[in-house]
Amino acid sequence: MEAGTTADRSTGSKTIADLLPKAAEKFGAHTAARHKAGDVWTDVSFHDIGVTVTELALGLVDLGIQKGDRVSLLANTRPEWAYASFAISSAGAVVVPIYPSNSPSECEWVAGNSESVAIFCEDAKQVAKILEVREKLPHLRHIVVMQPDGVPAGAGAISLDELRERGRGRDAAELEARMDSVAPDDPYTFIYTSGTTGPPKGCVLTHRNYRSVLDMAQQRGLLQDADDVVYLFLPLAHAFALLIQLGAWDTGTTIAYWGGDTKQIIPELAQVQPTYLPSVPRIFEKLYGLVTAHGDPELIAKATQVGLAVRRLEAAGEPIPPELQEQYAQADEQLFKNVRAAFGGRLREAVTGAAPIAKDILEFFYACGVPVLEGYGMTETATVATSSTPEEHKFGTVGRPLPGVEVKIADDGEILIKGANIFRGYYKNDDASFGAVEEGWLHTGDLGSIDEDGYLSITGRKKDIIITAGGKNLTPANIENDLKQSRWISQAVMHGDRRPYPVIILTLDEEEIVPWAQQQGLPTDVPALAREPKVHELIQAELDRANANYAQVEQVKKFAILDHDFSQETGELTPSLKVKRNVVNEKYADLLEGLYSG
Repeated sequence: MEAGTTADRSTGSKTIADLLPKAAEKFGAHTAARHKAGDVWTDVSFHDIGVTVTELALGLVDLGIQKGDRVSLLANTRPEWAYASFAISSAGAVVVPIYPSNSPSECEWVAGNSESVAIFCEDAKQVAKILEVREKLPHLRHIVVMQPDGVPAGAGAISLDELRERGRGRDAAELEARMDSVAPDDPYTFIYTSGTTGPPKGCVLTHRNYRSVLDMAQQRGLLQDADDVVYLFLPLAHAFALLIQLGAWDTGTTIAYWGGDTKQIIPELAQVQPTYLPSVPRIFEKLYGLVTAHGDPELIAKATQVGLAVRRLEAAGEPIPPELQEQYAQADEQLFKNVRAAFGGRLREAVTGAAPIAKDILEFFYACGVPVLEGYGMTETATVATSSTPEEHKFGTVGRPLPGVEVKIADDGEILIKGANIFRGYYKNDDASFGAVEEGWLHTGDLGSIDEDGYLSITGRKKDIIITAGGKNLTPANIENDLKQSRWISQAVMHGDRRPYPVIILTLDEEEIVPWAQQQGLPTDVPALAREPKVHELIQAELDRANANYAQVEQVKKFAILDHDFSQETGELTPSLKVKRNVVNEKYADLLEGLYSG
């Protein structure tokens, strides 16, 4: 495939329904998907995926799926997720993603609230969840399974291959008619966003929403080269991963899908050598913690400043003084090149979203030659509203609005957004607070500021602001992020609303604390370590370091260490790994009370 401008490379589809067929025609033999078969990476072309999606879409037509019907998708990030999703869209139906980590009752809520008539399941494990709640899903008529091994015969499920076979018996003209009937303002997807309270709400997002945001992102230069490779491990049930999936195949870009094991993400990065990496802060926090834990902090800080100086001169097209160049060469040999190699050696840009990340971490990776850039958006903005680029960014901000997006700050500090990417509301749920759209402006529920150059900074969430008994407004994310930079700490949640001073609940990073405990001759189970005095001394030192950045009234006075990490299964995390602050406050109310009374 020949290189060209991003606009030249776009399929120019009218909707998401005709995006994949146009991509198959335009990009042909170029590799669309790269995935692991055992230990071997296998390539699949756009042409071949086009055939698969056509057959699946016609198979859905054969099942009786009508235009506008909702079809759920319950699977991990893998090529078959994409094939099923594009088939649903091409058949004129609405894609309803479900997180693969969801419990049976959570699956029931999404499939039931959306009134899904069919569901694609990854394997027997996911089928079992649906069978457990099957009687509570009156609209559900069909189960399609990607890996049928182990699925009981009585489940009434058909395999992906069987669905394709049914599609081969239909006339392709039927699919053309379906795709042509899809209008830009028809629903493309219902994405259930799990806020921090209540059941998830189904954001209704149209084909226009996502086609518009694709055009915006491509004007910004999302994927720039015919040889780009995206490494994708984020759940495709999340809007961020979905946008990357759409953006990549709209421009003929190869996606390397992870193998499904979180412990293999770093080795796989070295194998597939991506140029673009969408991620969440935890991956970068872990890598940063590993690097800084095994090096001299002062030398790393100095090397970071040297690297930043060189990168800024390079970006400005200015010469690098010989002395600085010599310092950089030394830092590059000892540190920077190893960090670049950890990401595969070709990474042009990594993007982090969904949660805040510390400025120090961003500066470190930029100095190493691995730009990790922040953007901002939410499901309700069809994923994104502002972005940074390697050429135009300010660390500590989330970039500037995409072309065609307007951002302003309300009188109370709330961020308001307007544009063609704003969703159509929540399905069967008129929420009048966060997520409300008034005169075209989305009320985000986030607090922020815009500087003189148009860069947006997030300062907190309206509902997360802590007001102490003394009337001091505190933004918990600041010190929480500082603490999460520690190699020993996995999660940190500050508490202090209407209290005399802030306290914090912490969880230990098992991968780091257990090897340390072995060296100290201490127990190696996390519950025992959470009570261990030497661990408390270790964590107190980290808290002292973080507290030094804040005024006395903002400093955390006491902490408690939980005997387990937060997880979605235990209820403290959303599927996109955001902490449910209200759940933590309620679940550990007695522990928090003890920090004030003890």
